[in-house]
Amino acid sequence: MQAIPKSPRRGVAARVMNAMGVAALVAAAGGCAAQTQPEPPVAPAPPPVATGAMPPGIAPVVPLAPPPGIAPMAPLAPPPGGPLPLADAGPAVTAQGTVSRFLINPDGDVDGFLTGDGQVVHFPPHMGPQLTSMVRPGDNVQVSGWRDAGGNIAAQRIVDARSGRQLEDQPPVPGSQPLPPALRGAALSRLSVQGRVAHVTTAPRGEPDGVILADGTVIKLTPPIAQQFPALLQTGAQVSAQGYGTRNPYGTALQATAFGPPGNLTRLYDSLPPAP
Repeated sequence: MQAIPKSPRRGVAARVMNAMGVAALVAAAGGCAAQTQPEPPVAPAPPPVATGAMPPGIAPVVPLAPPPGIAPMAPLAPPPGGPLPLADAGPAVTAQGTVSRFLINPDGDVDGFLTGDGQVVHFPPHMGPQLTSMVRPGDNVQVSGWRDAGGNIAAQRIVDARSGRQLEDQPPVPGSQPLPPALRGAALSRLSVQGRVAHVTTAPRGEPDGVILADGTVIKLTPPIAQQFPALLQTGAQVSAQGYGTRNPYGTALQATAFGPPGNLTRLYDSLPPAP
């Protein structure tokens, strides 16, 4: 994909780890700000007078024309609830490409897609049903959003180049509540997969957190565990995994509880949860 310039991806990992009795420790740090004496008030400057003329030496800005077949798009607005966290936000980007295949998370929600040139595009799972009804693999799309530290695009707006229809990230419909974590976890299946690594996935801050196989299967790992397999988290490596996830018409994804080269799996946790 050529560049014309949060995510509930850890939910299943948390449920798998909770089922195994792994407790998470969270440290909080607080700070205090120094107080300073207020400055004396300053009289406001008189408002500028609009003359219609540009300042000397400044050329007028000419807006860029949209790509052929794409309707003009309004500037990106910050996501509802405020701007993206600074740690996750990257440069704004607008890019075009072809949807190669949809990607799902271990819960079975469509939360991304691969483009024909290998770009990974992520979006919140609540956008999945609308996007899959708007575009299909093989369709050309324009994506506007932010590029994260791993080089992936976090989509804020997706436009179907053929129809001009667009989908923008909005909060879920009021009154619609997702299934409780315990019920979503009950729908997971025990899966075993293996294949060649086509893409290494990354968390928003850029640390590896899994792989996408050549057939589109998504294997999720926690970043600390992914760091234990540097030789396998490489494009072209042959890997296998066991864990809990979903297989549906859009693909296969699982949160791994065992990972390694084919025939030599490493158990990732001291004890495994019972099968749902």
